[in-house]
Amino acid sequence: MSVVRTRFAPSPTGFLHIGGARTALFSWLHARKHGGPFVLRIEDTDRERSTQASVNAILEGMTWLGLDYDEGPFYQTERFDRYREVIQSLLEQGKAYRCYCTREELEALREEQMRLGIKPRYDGRYRDHDGPPREGVEPVIRFRNPLDGNVVFDDQIRGRIAISNTELDDLIIARSDGTPTYNFTVVVDDIDMNISHVIRGDDHINNTPRQINIFRALGHEPPVFGHVPMILGDDGKRLSKRHGAMSVMDYHDLGFLPEAVLNYLVRLGWSYGDQEVFSVDEMIEKFDISDVNKAASTFNTEKLLWLNHQYIMTGDPQHVARYLSPHMGRAGIDPSDGPTLTDLVVGLRERARTLVEMAEKSRCFYQEFDQYDEKAASKNFKPEAKPVLESLHTALSAVSPWSGETLHQAVQDTAEALDLKLGKVAQPLRVAAVGGPISPSIDVTLELLGRERTLARIQRAIHWIEQRQASASDS
Repeated sequence: MSVVRTRFAPSPTGFLHIGGARTALFSWLHARKHGGPFVLRIEDTDRERSTQASVNAILEGMTWLGLDYDEGPFYQTERFDRYREVIQSLLEQGKAYRCYCTREELEALREEQMRLGIKPRYDGRYRDHDGPPREGVEPVIRFRNPLDGNVVFDDQIRGRIAISNTELDDLIIARSDGTPTYNFTVVVDDIDMNISHVIRGDDHINNTPRQINIFRALGHEPPVFGHVPMILGDDGKRLSKRHGAMSVMDYHDLGFLPEAVLNYLVRLGWSYGDQEVFSVDEMIEKFDISDVNKAASTFNTEKLLWLNHQYIMTGDPQHVARYLSPHMGRAGIDPSDGPTLTDLVVGLRERARTLVEMAEKSRCFYQEFDQYDEKAASKNFKPEAKPVLESLHTALSAVSPWSGETLHQAVQDTAEALDLKLGKVAQPLRVAAVGGPISPSIDVTLELLGRERTLARIQRAIHWIEQRQASASDS
């Protein structure tokens, strides 16, 4: 059996979007499952729209997702000599020809065909031209497509597809300036790179019969094709920028873990029983391109958020902390002045669906807050809360070691000593500690805050209550 070799071949005219990332993932998984190499090729022949910034964005996105490639990146613009060589060979064999139609003539032909209700297409008028070159016109080079028969291929996702050659015209393989076109270059590349399986979006299905004919004209059998259906937005329309973040790195910026994004992408159109969460190793083991659905998939942001939360909750805290770190910096938080990020992840992972959310929820553990939540303070900082906080300050000052277990016991003992329910003690303490009514459990909150910050904030709350009492007396 021949070696499985797959490729991902993006055009660098923008970032790596979600649809492209899913195609790359499916190609990568197919190669990894069968022990073959995964090739990265940059299809940059569109010189007007291709940019180095886009190349960098594609490479950055693949690196973040962990889609490592074994060969490449190869750039089509560095292979123009090879394309010219193959085109010359096709011309010499009579499998391609020069077409001297002007743009105006082609437009007139198109208008006439549309007037007659005929499918617009090149009519082959220079297919058998054997006269002299037409003066003043730089010709394009067209592939001499077969005039009869069918192109039949077994798509790994869609099954057997058959297209009549009468539906295909003689496509341009080199423009008048000599630059090669997409449908030609991908065939030469796939031949030279020994690609065995081409997994790509279903927007390429119409290109496939044309490419198969070029493969055979060059004396090669085509690779196995698998065309992945499109992704729809929540509204049922084709996924686009209006549906929110589209670049893979946008999801990085929004606080998603790369493995959560991979897991979500693999489930867009593929399933394995009722399993929702897959490790990368499980994806490689269980993924089968033939099990991908023929129908389009719908992108669901809430489902992605749920999945990200699963990874935050169950992932190795050190791993999650490593990805959390840059989000802390972006939020203006210096994580050296407070609990370790690993401890922070353990403390907050139940309450944060994204790393951005976790960073924001962590602010009170590293920075002082300016004021209390007004509603929480008025409810929990009444005069009777002052002796409660004073008792807590005394009890917590003596706690050793400063751990969740000993802190929980100290708070519970204080409640019992004051003959109060735990909530009547813990909630004023929480508002004193973090400035508002919401935080992790009180023992986790105090452990993350540390002894010095906790005691200082209790003292600050006592002082706040005293000032309010004094103001009330003066009035």
